[in-house]
Parts: sequence; structure tokens; C-alpha cells
Amino acid sequence: MRRSRRSEVDPFIVMDVMEAARAAEEAGRHIIHMEVGQPATPAPEAARHAVASALDTDALGYTVALGLPALRKRIARLYGDWYDVDLDPGRVVVTAGSSAAFLLSFTTLFDSGDRVGIAAPGYPSYRQILKALGMEPVVFPASEANRYQPVPDDLPQGIRGLMVASPANPSGTMLGHDALGALAEVCAARNISLVSDEIYHGLHYDARGVSALEITDEVHVINSFSKYFSMTGWRIGWMVVPEDHVRTVERIAQNMFICPPHVSQVAALAALDAGDELEANRAVYARNRALMLEGLPKAGFTRIAPPDGAFYIYADVSEHTDDSPAFAAEILREAGVAVTPGLDFDPDRGATTIRFSYARATADIEEGLARLRAFMETRTSRGLGGARRAP
Repeated sequence: MRRSRRSEVDPFIVMDVMEAARAAEEAGRHIIHMEVGQPATPAPEAARHAVASALDTDALGYTVALGLPALRKRIARLYGDWYDVDLDPGRVVVTAGSSAAFLLSFTTLFDSGDRVGIAAPGYPSYRQILKALGMEPVVFPASEANRYQPVPDDLPQGIRGLMVASPANPSGTMLGHDALGALAEVCAARNISLVSDEIYHGLHYDARGVSALEITDEVHVINSFSKYFSMTGWRIGWMVVPEDHVRTVERIAQNMFICPPHVSQVAALAALDAGDELEANRAVYARNRALMLEGLPKAGFTRIAPPDGAFYIYADVSEHTDDSPAFAAEILREAGVAVTPGLDFDPDRGATTIRFSYARATADIEEGLARLRAFMETRTSRGLGGARRAP
């Protein structure tokens, strides 16, 4: 049976790393997970209690396609609390995770063949979703000097859309108000549709993240309960769209998804009021970040852009290898630490970069850093420290 050309998307490498780590654990090894951006904590206690209660009292059937009205209203209130933005709940669309939001956004904004700009390094699924929808991702390099964030002069000609992410995956760096405003301004002038990925908002270590909604209403903003709210497996997120896009998004959502998972919406509504617990989680990430910024250079990973948010550090490892997948496999095999090759995030320059996640428990981060340091010392003593193709 034939397969479509648009189905030929690249693998999500981090998922392959997770599978290799799982196989190693099944064989009896203890693996430190620095590959995946998944909180080690469960959903907030209030969310779990709300679900337990709902299971006893509610059939949990279909909801309306745009999501539970109470949840949409509470999400809108979040924008007032966090950003001082007065948001109409009618513009909020609850989705089956941010992945569904990207599908809805790209389908709403772009036609087959449209070119959409994506800065590299960046989240790989942007490219693959666009390809699967018959659109053309246009990947352009964001410089290390700009902390891997795009600036107006970077934008290619002829693009119909621009993806930005702040805090970004894999770098954890953020766009300030002026920088994001400059991108929004050039998008408006060139009739480029702006999509802002804000799924790591809430996870910041100095200044908070700036929402594109503080700057313009002509934007699709995408967020999720996966990261700050510690609800990855619940597959629940949301998007905010211009008022005149709501009905279009609703029609597509009705046909693609019917509705977001009801049980996850119940959990999400309760999670929005679990601020103390969530801030305690963020304090753990802040501690882990400090350990990583101290420990990675001691292990030999010195070229890093200190992250403003999220729970990642992106390292240039060109002095150690020019084959990041092989290097990551070597680290897993020899040190028992799972890390993600940069090729996931930058097809052109990622062969010499690695992403480290510090989303796990602090004890795991301490153990992982100790293993990395011992591994790199042994590797250097064997004469393998210079830039070369890892075995």
C-alpha cells in the first residue's frame, strides 16, 4: 500500500533515546534521565483529588469542542494574574495537549505549501507537524550571540508564518518584551502570522516570561499543563487566538478531536489553584539549574547559554565530538546518563550540540553530574577529549 510523501517525517530523536534508556533499565542498569523534558513530580494533589471525586460523580463524557467553560474562564483569569492582560475567555481554546494546539493553529493559519519560519535550535515537532500538513518549514539559524533566539534580521523572505518559543526548547532562553515586540512588529509589517509557544511559562529563574498577548492580539499563543503544572501524561493544553479565529478553530477541533479529554480538564481546573505546590516544584528546578551551571563546566561542558527558564541546558560539544547521536549513545552506554543529541533541534549544527534536562529530582541531578564528570575524565585520559567522531 502506498504512503504519502508528507508522512515521511523525521523521528523525534529524544523518544528514541528514551527507548534506549528504557531497554538499559530493563536489562538491570540504573539510568539517570537527562534526556526528556518531563517533571519528576505528579499532577498537583488538588488535581488528583478532583479527578477522584469526578470519577465517582460524573460520567466524564464528551465536553464541548472548545473545552469546559469553567476551565476557559479560569485560564483567562491566569493572564490577568500573571501578565495583567484582560483576556476574554471566549478566545481560549482547550486542547489535547500543546501538540493538538499546534495542529489546530497551523491548519487555521496556513495553506498547503505555505512557508513557515522556525529558528534553530528549536523544538523538532514544529518542523514535522508542518511537513505532515503539507506545509514547508523554513529553518534558519539563531546565533549563539543572541542566545539562540531569533531577531528581525534573521527572518527569511517569503515566509507566511513565524514560530517563536520563550522560554525555548532546547536552550531555555527567553525573549524580553522589546525583543518579542520587535518580532511582532516585523510580522505585522510583512503580513506574517505569528505563533508563540509559551508552554514553559511559569518556569523562570529571574524575570518572568513575557506573553505575546502583552504585545498584540494578532497572534496564536499556545500553552500547556505539561510543564509548570506537572501534567505531561494528562495531555491537556490550551491556545489563545484572535476573536475572529475562534469559530474556525472550533470547527477544525470538532472534526479532528471532538473535544479535549474530559477527565484531564477536570484535573487542569483544579491544578490552576495549586500555586504553592507548583512554586515548590519550581524551587527544585532552580536548585537543579544552579547545580547544572556549576557541574557541567567541571565535567568539561563549558560552552553553554545559561537558561532563563524551562529546565534545559544546551551545550556546544564541538571540542568533544562532531557526531552528537554517537556521543549521546556513548554517554548512555558508559556513564548510564541519557542525554539528547542536538540534531533533534538543529539539523545543520546539531551534530556538535547536546541538550541536558534538569527536570528530575535533585538527587538524580547530583548523581548524573558525578557520572558525567567521571565519564569525561576517563574519556580524556584515553585521548578522546578532542573534537572527533565518537565511537
